[in-house]
Amino acid sequence: MKKRILAMLLAGSMIFGLAACSGGSDAEESTPAGTDTAETAPVETDGVKTVKVGLICIGDENDQGYTYNFIRGQEAATEALAAKGINVEWSVKWNIGEDSSCEEANIELAEEGCQLIINNSFGFEEYMLKVAPDYPDVQFIACTNQASAVDDLTNTHNAFANIYEGRYLAGVVAGMKMQELIDNGEITADQAVIGYVGAYSFAEVISGFTAYYLGAKSVCPSVTMKVNFVGSWSDATLEGNAAQALCDEGCIMISQHSDNTTPATAAQAAGAFHTGYNNDMISIAPEASLIGTRIDWSIYFEYAIEAVANGQEFDQDWCHGMDEGAVVMTPLNEEIAAPGTAEKLAEVEEQIRSGALQVFDTSTFTVDGAEMTTCMAIDTDGDFVADAEEAVFDGAFHESYFQSAPYFTARIDGIEWLNEAF
Repeated sequence: MKKRILAMLLAGSMIFGLAACSGGSDAEESTPAGTDTAETAPVETDGVKTVKVGLICIGDENDQGYTYNFIRGQEAATEALAAKGINVEWSVKWNIGEDSSCEEANIELAEEGCQLIINNSFGFEEYMLKVAPDYPDVQFIACTNQASAVDDLTNTHNAFANIYEGRYLAGVVAGMKMQELIDNGEITADQAVIGYVGAYSFAEVISGFTAYYLGAKSVCPSVTMKVNFVGSWSDATLEGNAAQALCDEGCIMISQHSDNTTPATAAQAAGAFHTGYNNDMISIAPEASLIGTRIDWSIYFEYAIEAVANGQEFDQDWCHGMDEGAVVMTPLNEEIAAPGTAEKLAEVEEQIRSGALQVFDTSTFTVDGAEMTTCMAIDTDGDFVADAEEAVFDGAFHESYFQSAPYFTARIDGIEWLNEAF
């Protein structure tokens, strides 16, 4: 069933958040635009089905972050599908902006005969939705979004993953390192401060850094966090400067929800430690980067493309995590990680997979000094919706349970926002 957009109502105050994605740059295409509408059904020859898939990217594979991670998913899914007798012909458009150029890109891919078109940035969805009604036989996917899951179109889809699970695990690694420094007398308990470079003050970012903080706090009880929002999804200079500013404020651990590697290099230059996102950053900051987490998009790509190849319907709103391998950790830097980290990581990951550990266990955090006991669903106008759902139940806030896009936006105690960016 399609669900309404969720936000949060906590202690009588309405707090809103929207999921987010990556930033853009000047538009550039890897393939010429088609001019004639092609047959949209998969083609089968000698038992091999061929599906034409369009992929619209806000960056390119050179960013070593967000878009690069999508390309890794594309390549892995193509290989897995080939083993199933499904050939994928990709048409990729790079460096598309969150503007009318995205609308044009969707039209061009549909006209080229793509049976499935994947949009990889949050800001793409509104332009995709302008095109989808005109091509009812083409399936359109918006990654990290939410509107497609609640519209009246049968050919639009949303997809995301429970990346907060990976954030929590990265936080455990960070917390163990800080606790090691405390135990060794290298820092005092009150110096265990995390600096977090965030893109925007949106639910996806808030959910992620809250999960990260809770993971760190589970093994280092004295930890606190400062968040510096940069107001951009992908600006290497701003991200590096934000990380440096956090180090200047005394943060000894840096993490990020941003696309570039500059927070890692800034942390290393300042003598701090780091955990990353979307990519393994050990090679560029071997003395600082402990671990990272990323979404393995190949899991969803394989699922959706196989459904199209077989003429089957697939989920309007899809979300999985470590249970299906959609969220993974990058390699652990055992040269600098605290002793016992690998074993602890395996233990906590299994607890998440089995459901024994709930990332947003409401007994582990407070908001304005009080435990979160209720969080009713409201729409983006601040009104209660007819099918309002209660996200807090069984002792935990259930993130991405009613829709794939995150909706956790509470400002929990222990995390200081240095600024805001919407």
